[in-house]
Amino acid sequence: MKEIFKKLGILVMLVAVATGCVDDDTKFGDINTPTALSLNYNIMGQDAANPNGDGTGYVQLKAYAEGAISYKYIFPSGDTKTVAGGELMYRFTSTGINDYEITVIAYGRGGVSTSNSFVIEDVLSNFDDPVTTGLLTGTGSKVWYWAAAEQGHLGVGPNTPTGNNYWPEWYAAAPFEKAGSPESSCLYTNKLTFTLDGSMIKLSLENEGTFFNAAFTSVGGGNQTTDACLPYNVSGQKNVMLAPAQSYVPEEFSTGTQMTFSDGGFMGYYIGQSTYEILELTENRMVVRAIMGGDDALAWYHIFTTQDPSATPDPEYNNLIWADEFDVDGAPNAANWTLEEGNNNGWGNQELQHYTQSGNAAVSGGILTITANKNQDGIYNSARMISRNKFDFTYGRVEIRAKLPTELGSWPALWMLGSNYTTNPWPGCGEIDIMEYAANVSPTTISGTLHYPGNFGGSANTGSTQLADPSEWHTYTLIWSPEVIKWYIDDNPAFKTFVNSNAHPYFNWNYFLIMNIAVGGNFTQNYTPTFLTDSMEVDYVRVYQ
Repeated sequence: MKEIFKKLGILVMLVAVATGCVDDDTKFGDINTPTALSLNYNIMGQDAANPNGDGTGYVQLKAYAEGAISYKYIFPSGDTKTVAGGELMYRFTSTGINDYEITVIAYGRGGVSTSNSFVIEDVLSNFDDPVTTGLLTGTGSKVWYWAAAEQGHLGVGPNTPTGNNYWPEWYAAAPFEKAGSPESSCLYTNKLTFTLDGSMIKLSLENEGTFFNAAFTSVGGGNQTTDACLPYNVSGQKNVMLAPAQSYVPEEFSTGTQMTFSDGGFMGYYIGQSTYEILELTENRMVVRAIMGGDDALAWYHIFTTQDPSATPDPEYNNLIWADEFDVDGAPNAANWTLEEGNNNGWGNQELQHYTQSGNAAVSGGILTITANKNQDGIYNSARMISRNKFDFTYGRVEIRAKLPTELGSWPALWMLGSNYTTNPWPGCGEIDIMEYAANVSPTTISGTLHYPGNFGGSANTGSTQLADPSEWHTYTLIWSPEVIKWYIDDNPAFKTFVNSNAHPYFNWNYFLIMNIAVGGNFTQNYTPTFLTDSMEVDYVRVYQ
């Protein structure tokens, strides 16, 4: 039966629902719910030698229902397409041979509708672009901003077979050109976060108003005849589908990849388009090109950067004042670290581990290894290293390169505590968590947190970032100044930005460094661990001022 369905191109109907949104009304003529909705399909390039198609993932869809005047397709990615005649060429991009369940809604006069769900079987897509995926998301989560300081960050040019199809020939915005007017300044508030969620890329857009092209101000509820900033709901994640680019752009001026956002997603300037060809992409710069919605003769160009155009520049902390490179084998350097001992009543977090002064932290081959293990008596041992009274400091840039344990129930942390905690008990002393991780809560979520009066424990000031492979080497960086506290992972902004000032005295005095692995406890949602041993490796700790 499966082969017959594939051969004939007739899809299996899974669900049928009929709805009507209005009563009969003679102004529409006869109002009858569409009936007998069916869907035929043809996988492009399918033949005896290629039963799953030519690998492009293209499928020609043809919906039909008696009495229907338009059709809406809803795809597993969340993407939707509406067509009048029922015919649609669509590209499925999941790598390999996959089945796809789609929903088709057939609309009749007066808005009455019938909806069916169908399965398209065994579609081959050979397209895979791990380089673009990695650069977009940082293999976890990466934030992009409009490159306001760059000439041509917004521009337009022709889209014709013989035109200059790789640069904004007709208009290129000057640096910060849109910042001077409330009708356009919202462009620079856009924050685009690309996140790798399993194998799917997702986009979240945040802004303080959407910058609409003049042709689309009505979408934002306006009637302006020029470009304008308008309130517009951009909440929710959009799925990002990568595919081979199809355009007039010469091959040497493009990456060859385009991205399409589900549910009408866009990149901050509304031009009625959800597909963007990626012309250039590096770790910190991206250039895209998109065809104007409703006007195929126009191509818009956008340039993005990982540097927030409205952010205060990071302080220049480039003088190395303290470091441990872990270049002497044996116990951790006693001139730099004290190894704490005991359980201290769960350390205030219902933690299970007992810290030891030997056996759970050692240096070998230039790497510090902190190990949590379960001993023969069923007790978890671990290590907690602190620099208090050996290295205490105020302000600077802290860099720690580390691999994290991923066993469920482990709680590795790289953090700092106010040095006056004995006279100014926590949270009054302040706490800055450079990195915390609990694999059992989320295997890809890393957190950075501030604890201080009014914001501590479960109400702490915290943020999180997605990281695909916490067990690999990553550099965790903290910028701490009188004006700002910022986090980075592998030089990419992470977690959040905190505006520091004299109003927060607990972030303007000496702190010391702490590295440890806890077991169980509040942060792991009191998970009962099952592992026998796991470790955190640290390549170096460096502090600059």
